[in-house]
Amino acid sequence: MGKTKTLTGALLTVAMLTVAGCSGGGAASGETATAPADPNEVSGEIKVLTQRTDLVQNGTLKRYAAEFNKIYPKVKVTFEGITDYEGEVKIRMNAKAYGDVLMIPAAVAKNDYPKFFAPLGPAAELAEKYRFSDKTEVAGKVYGIAQFGTANGFVYNKAVWKKAGIAAWPKTPQEFLADLKAIGDRTEAVPYYTNFKDGWPLVQWTANVGSVTCDAKATDKLAGPVSPWRAGGELHAIDTLVHDIVKQGLAEKDPTTTNWESSKAMLAEGKVGTMMLGSWSITQMQGAAKEAGGSPADIGFLPFPAQKGGKFCATLVSDYQQAVSAYSENKPAARAWIDWFTEKSGYSEQEGAVPAMKSAPMPATLKDFVDNDVTFVERSEARTALVNDIDNAAEIGLNKPDYRQKLIDTARGAQEGGLQDFFADLNKRWDEAARTAGS
Repeated sequence: MGKTKTLTGALLTVAMLTVAGCSGGGAASGETATAPADPNEVSGEIKVLTQRTDLVQNGTLKRYAAEFNKIYPKVKVTFEGITDYEGEVKIRMNAKAYGDVLMIPAAVAKNDYPKFFAPLGPAAELAEKYRFSDKTEVAGKVYGIAQFGTANGFVYNKAVWKKAGIAAWPKTPQEFLADLKAIGDRTEAVPYYTNFKDGWPLVQWTANVGSVTCDAKATDKLAGPVSPWRAGGELHAIDTLVHDIVKQGLAEKDPTTTNWESSKAMLAEGKVGTMMLGSWSITQMQGAAKEAGGSPADIGFLPFPAQKGGKFCATLVSDYQQAVSAYSENKPAARAWIDWFTEKSGYSEQEGAVPAMKSAPMPATLKDFVDNDVTFVERSEARTALVNDIDNAAEIGLNKPDYRQKLIDTARGAQEGGLQDFFADLNKRWDEAARTAGS
């Protein structure tokens, strides 16, 4: 994933991972990875696996390690950046050779966490300190701590929206569509950019489940034959907006030619007005604006166009979760690194991300949300495992791009059928899968 994108979906469409030798060594012991009270009592070497190859290559992580060593002088930290993180680590886990600290791959089913990772402590205890801890809770124990979180919404070019005469955030999908139309009519910018070809940005829409109704348990409520795309449902509202943007000609003319890397510069330079992305993208767009000779201040972030009680809501979802390998021979040092990196390194602040620490303030990138009293909704992950089972059995892929690519193709006439038939098929498949999943 590197520097250009990050993992933001709280729902992870997972494939069951079959790994040999789960009953051996550290996995069988269930030993809790506890950081020592005295930093001088821990020593040795740990390897940290990371998807952030850019931070390995430019020396950033090495500088973090140097700061860590000021507190833990006897621990040597090495890093391995992996380009195909998900694919490579999944293979390595068969041989137990997956470092001491790693980001939990999406391919590992939640119920299998105890086989591969050391517990970090009781759920009740860690929930008081960290956001998103329930994402890795199994049987009352937590197996991963988030690097950071992200708020969900639209990154946009303020100058483009101002030129179109838009003065306030849209409060409904209809107002949002009207604003995009104004951009199309009054500026040279493409109102909305789908990033259809790269695909993964389409998954960002799913992360808004919870934003529409301001419901922290919105994801949990998908765990059953509930027809998620019924009228009034969150996914109905979300995917109807995707469809209508394209149907009304408010996106790029040919979505099959989109390019993620190019889209950053296009939005930064005002050639694109709006994109659905997590708040992690703000700093990247600001950097692109600076590189283009523009103003980083032109990059804004707005919530999903829906309100409850007169207020906007934005879901907070976890990025990758840091874990200690069950086979690590230096669990205290590994845990010390995770605690320090989460609490002391300043990494989430540098990334403009939502801190995992509940006591830490929201980042400057979300100042507009804070100033406008947007309600942050930390979405529950209590029933994610069952939701994932249903999603897999239904072969929909809430966090894969395929079904939204088909939705966009339907909207632009490249695939037969209409929106209601499309939703009816999704509901049928979901409900049928829900009646058998987990049984």
